[in-house]
Amino acid sequence: MPRIRSTSVNPNEIRITGLGGSSPQWTIVVLLTFLSLIPSLLICMTPFARLLIVFHFLRQALGLQTTPSNQTLVGLSLVMTFFLMQPVGDAIYRDSILPLQQGKITAMDALQIGAVPMRHFMGHFVREKDAALFLEMAHEPKPRNIDDLSLRVLFPAYILSELKSGFQIGAVLFLPFLVVDMVIASITSSVGMMQLPPVVISTPLKLLLFLMVDGWHLLIGSLIRSFS
Repeated sequence: MPRIRSTSVNPNEIRITGLGGSSPQWTIVVLLTFLSLIPSLLICMTPFARLLIVFHFLRQALGLQTTPSNQTLVGLSLVMTFFLMQPVGDAIYRDSILPLQQGKITAMDALQIGAVPMRHFMGHFVREKDAALFLEMAHEPKPRNIDDLSLRVLFPAYILSELKSGFQIGAVLFLPFLVVDMVIASITSSVGMMQLPPVVISTPLKLLLFLMVDGWHLLIGSLIRSFS
């Protein structure tokens, strides 16, 4: 981080020294740009998108409109994203941020070094089909391996792969609750309970089923294992 220090000449004067020996002006520009891109980077470079999609599918499958709330689901996704990304963050801090703070490398070198762990993480979950699609659109030659894939292709291919994975998990998660809805609707219609909506009966039963099988434990465990 940039260091703010007061000089002995004028106690009221504050100077900002740049990162890695670079100029303070460029350091401030880089930091402000990075801060503005954090929300997009969080969605496009981490498991956050897949986790949030699955949690929203679960809420819809249970027949709950506002419980858990959006803030709760986003917070849970953030906590799990931090848990999954901690090894990557440790590698970036050790290989990129610490040498930058010590002035051993420049800010641009730090960005290039810090992108390596992220590239390995995203490359592990990118489907070849999605990577080939963006390679064709970008008119880039086919790389020898995932390490040669440009970030211009890797970023959109990764988020597209995460969206597909999230929808696949959500669809599988939806099926058992859909069966419960169909059974309850068939029973209520066969006995002539037209005044009572089937969802009034099926929602408590789906919640009871979810709690009996310890659904949160199973879901969180399966999601974490999907990133191993």
